[in-house]
This record gives sequence, C-alpha cells and structure tokens, in this order.
Amino acid sequence: MVARQIQVFGKVQGVWYRKSTQIKAHALNLNGTVQNLLDGSVLIYVEGEVAFVDQLQEWCRTGSKYAEVSHLEAMDCAVRNLDSFEIIR
Repeated sequence: MVARQIQVFGKVQGVWYRKSTQIKAHALNLNGTVQNLLDGSVLIYVEGEVAFVDQLQEWCRTGSKYAEVSHLEAMDCAVRNLDSFEIIR
C-alpha cells in the first residue's frame, strides 16, 4: 500500500472535480480525501495499491468533464489507513 498527496491546479473548482475524483477513487477501490483549497487548487490524499494510485494520478491530469487542469504536483506520503474516500467541504 502507498499513499500520495496530489495537488491539482487550473480550473478545478466549481466543475465537479471533487465529486468526480471521489467516484473514480471508489471505482479503483482507493481511500482518501479531496478538498478545495483557498488558492483555487484541489488537494487529494489517496492511498491504496500503487497501480491504482498511479491510475488516479493520471486521471487527475484531465479530471472532470469541465475541468481545465494546468498542472499537478504529487508526492508520496505516510499511509493513514483510512477506510473510505471522502469529500472535505
């Protein structure tokens, strides 16, 4: 199991990015959180099998239907052993 923090920049708020991320994470059997940040970016914490975490990270480059991702920053981090994938409001 691995954990990764992914910060996504661009037009990623107000375009169903968080909900779409949650749906994709559930489909990949991943746990974690997703939240909007004050700077307009979206922060994702995800944990699970490395291949599925990699798939989610690649999906984040496009994201939801109306998102316009300019770039993302990702780094591995400590596993928290979460048992769901939640949207932080």
